[in-house]
Amino acid sequence: MSPTLPLDDSARLLDEVQAALASQTPLKIRGGDSKAFLGRTAKPQANEIDTRSHCGVVEYDPTELVITVRAGTTVSALNQILTEQGQVLACEPPVFDGKATVGGMVASGLAGPRRPWAGSVRDFVLGCRIITGHGKHLAFGGQVMKNVAGYDVSRLMAGSHGCLGLLTELSLKVLPRPRAAQSLTLAVDAYSALNSLTKWRRAALPVTGACHADGVLHLRLEGGEGSVKAAVQTIGGDTLDAGFWDLLREQQLPFFEDTRPLWRLSLPTNTPVQNLPGKALLDWGGAQRWLKSDAPAEELRALAQSLGGHATCFTPPSDVEPFQPLSAPMLRYQQQLKHALDPHGIFNPGRMYASL
Repeated sequence: MSPTLPLDDSARLLDEVQAALASQTPLKIRGGDSKAFLGRTAKPQANEIDTRSHCGVVEYDPTELVITVRAGTTVSALNQILTEQGQVLACEPPVFDGKATVGGMVASGLAGPRRPWAGSVRDFVLGCRIITGHGKHLAFGGQVMKNVAGYDVSRLMAGSHGCLGLLTELSLKVLPRPRAAQSLTLAVDAYSALNSLTKWRRAALPVTGACHADGVLHLRLEGGEGSVKAAVQTIGGDTLDAGFWDLLREQQLPFFEDTRPLWRLSLPTNTPVQNLPGKALLDWGGAQRWLKSDAPAEELRALAQSLGGHATCFTPPSDVEPFQPLSAPMLRYQQQLKHALDPHGIFNPGRMYASL
């Protein structure tokens, strides 16, 4: 099903959820299906519920830096709308050949190279509408940044992989496109690269992308023309094609062509260089380390945990758990949250820990 026109198809989605509740039939939520590889597979007996026909802009006021779109809208379409107004979704989520939807963007929580400097997907979610596991179509949050008592359901949906409810609408904070941008390369080892990034961070240089691979540090500088020009003079290096960041975000660099399993190690920002068992690429200024490795999952997860982080396998063999195992208290909390929002367990059963 591929939508051609903006459409409010929420009535059909609500009917399908209510029918599933009546028959106690689990549902597998799908948008563009661009991230089906990530995480566990929903139970095979689940019926598919497709959100792609529920698409289009609900409300957009560029002067308020807020846009509200339906969940089936593609991220590519959203980016095009924002570009026309000189604005961006600063967390820079992947578009995966134009198939990724806004609902899937939030459900997966995947962000691009700018994430450490601009914020995560969760940071840009102001409000949402979801169809709950009680068969109700409810609104949470709003179109302004504010704190309220209790669960912030809008942000809980980020990274939930569709296990807490069916997203139908998202209100997102957007930002003006940077006035100037320049990308650079420097031939340095990983140790020197991380030390330099620490120094530049303290000097408040406008770095918004930092990736080290194969002995080369790739940098992106964004901001006012004066600050970017001054940073280029301070750092030096050679000019880099800005298209590099798109290839990194979409996992299309040569590094990702290695046939070994792809691991993502999420670590504290100042974690020093490690001897990782495989081929590594450092992103997010070192806080995200991609690894192509045949090493045992237990070894990689123990290493990540010892460094204060966690490891996720993006392309797991059949016998490897994709997610880092949770502690007993955290697992219990997730299961309680799942029960509160989806008491009959119909949404994406088996996709995450709380669905076990």
